[in-house]
Amino acid sequence: MEIKKDILWRVYLCFLGVVVLSLCVIGKAFYIQQFQGDYWKSLSDSLHLEYRTLDADRGTIYSEDGSMLSTSIPFFDIRIDFMADGLREKEGKRFKENIDSLAAGLADIFKDKSPAAYKKTLETGYRKKERYFLLKKKVSFEQYQALRELPLVRQGRNKSGFIAEDMEKRLTPFGLLANRTIGLSRAYVNNDKQVVTQNVGLEKTYDSLLKGVSGKRLVRRISGGAFVPVEGSEIEPENGKDIVTTLDVNIQDITQTALMRMMVSNEALEGCAIVMEVATGKIKAIANLGRMPDGSYFESDNYALKTSEPGSTIKLITLLSVLEDKYVTTSDMIDINNGSWILNGRNIRDAERSPKSLLTIKESFEHSSNVAMAKLAYTYYSKNPAQFIKHYEALHLTGRTGIDLKEEFRPLVKNPSRKDWHLQTLPSMGFGYEVMLSPLQLLMVYNAVANEGRLMKPYLVNRVEKDGNLLHEFEPQVLNNRICSEETLRQLKDCLNAVCIEGTAKSVFKDAVYYAAGKTGTTKVNDGKFKYGDGAYQSSFAGYFPVESPKYSCIVVIKNKPRAAKYFGGAVAAPVFREIADKLYAESADRQQLFIANVATDSNKYRWSGYGSELKNVLEKMNVPYTDSIASGKWGVVTNNAYTPVLKDLSVSRQTIPDVKGMGLKDALHLLENMNIKVTVKGKGKVTSQSLDAGLAINRGQTIALELN
Repeated sequence: MEIKKDILWRVYLCFLGVVVLSLCVIGKAFYIQQFQGDYWKSLSDSLHLEYRTLDADRGTIYSEDGSMLSTSIPFFDIRIDFMADGLREKEGKRFKENIDSLAAGLADIFKDKSPAAYKKTLETGYRKKERYFLLKKKVSFEQYQALRELPLVRQGRNKSGFIAEDMEKRLTPFGLLANRTIGLSRAYVNNDKQVVTQNVGLEKTYDSLLKGVSGKRLVRRISGGAFVPVEGSEIEPENGKDIVTTLDVNIQDITQTALMRMMVSNEALEGCAIVMEVATGKIKAIANLGRMPDGSYFESDNYALKTSEPGSTIKLITLLSVLEDKYVTTSDMIDINNGSWILNGRNIRDAERSPKSLLTIKESFEHSSNVAMAKLAYTYYSKNPAQFIKHYEALHLTGRTGIDLKEEFRPLVKNPSRKDWHLQTLPSMGFGYEVMLSPLQLLMVYNAVANEGRLMKPYLVNRVEKDGNLLHEFEPQVLNNRICSEETLRQLKDCLNAVCIEGTAKSVFKDAVYYAAGKTGTTKVNDGKFKYGDGAYQSSFAGYFPVESPKYSCIVVIKNKPRAAKYFGGAVAAPVFREIADKLYAESADRQQLFIANVATDSNKYRWSGYGSELKNVLEKMNVPYTDSIASGKWGVVTNNAYTPVLKDLSVSRQTIPDVKGMGLKDALHLLENMNIKVTVKGKGKVTSQSLDAGLAINRGQTIALELN
């Protein structure tokens, strides 16, 4: 009996405990439901729902003529929700009816699997009830458009289960052309697993305008840890604005090709070339090339904005200073001591021997005398060096240009108050050392001389647009309306012209059909990697063309390898300038202003060219006696020798530009177009001049301009 009571007591106690526990559970559930329900619901949503950023379409960067320089290309990841209501209703009738045609369409679009393989893939996903099945990654826009027309897919997302996740990739259609200036827009994942966008060039400067405003999309977490978008929850992004630059794709191509040719032939380390529109300061081309470890060349840095000791191209500023301060005129004489001058124990030497020791200042500039420029700077400014520096300030060379690129270097123009100013600083600055300027800053000065003394701010962007509508337009900006007096400007122009006619660039421009003006420069490199004694030189040429009505200014700066075969500015940089100028001169829309006025010729001198047999036939029909020196060549040329026509062979090679001067238009067109050379023509009659010199190597897609009499 006692045992029974003991057992019953234990049973009742356990039952009571269960009842109490049940009441507690019910009470807690009631409390949670009534008083904490909202909190736990929000917590549940936070575990299963979240907002994802939707990037806006990045704006496009255009050239001035409307060509796309940098644009975003969309691509898509295609996924399928095999649990979509429309796909599952009526025991999957819609899926089963369309799977064969869908599989065939996918195979036709992507061409990576057979229809049978695609059908098996779709059936597997359907059987496993996949909610976020990845069908294809990185689908192009054209493929996506075709995909949307396939059976089942065109019925919409709810019935087909197809989900397209759109992304974009930045593309530069012209590849290397102005690549560093246009810039990069690249996304990468950092150490904290965050997506970071890295921009340079215009992509960096105008990033806030190009990137637009991001949107949001609500996504739901499903089994397997994947997230699917919640239909109708998107906050649409606002697409970025478009940038229209001042760059000209054709001029950029000409500039980069000319620079590349010299860089490769001389195995140079780095170089740049800039073309500026004289009247406005617009940058029409900016090419930067650096030698890679494998020997190839790439736009690895914007050398046009990096500072270095410019060398002799800075002599224009020294000359401007002494002329403007009325210390000398270009006709005054200066003794260059046979190209060697010892100042305070330092021997300043001329790189090239001058024809005589006593020169006019103009002649010393023509022959790029270091001694002359050092003497001028030291003689007239040693007692008041601040006056010399004021000219740099007036030319805006003591600060950045303010061009639309954030990676521009700050120049170094020493001031007498600096601790590193010493007795040799002033004469060194006179011929291009102990001062650090970028090629772009120097070009500003040469452009100002060409622009009748108006110093223009260089710029790269014309306007900002949105959906074709103008939002903001940039106008040319004058930094200094007159850098010097008219008399000083006239003397500067005379000296720059003389460099290309009688001076260090004479051989480069001797047969040009236009006049150019400029200055050569050759500098020993001292940049940390190389010291002055290592034999590395920087070659440069800055100038403008054509002299009568300057349209473009241009600077070329090339850093050569140590002990390079060629390193003088006249041998390395000036030929690049000449090639650029030749092609721009020939392709100018306003050729009437660019061609030099015809000079009366001796009536006894003539030249006719064409088919050899036809030339003979004409001479014989006209009963004109001639000397036949033609051999077996198809083409011939008739010239006079002692008042007697002489018929000679005209050498023609498919690898080089032919000499078509003296030909009729029909013969010239036949010969040139058979060599795949594009031809533009001005005038009537026979050819009197051609924009590309005979003997130059033929490049694909070249255009030659012919002037007829």
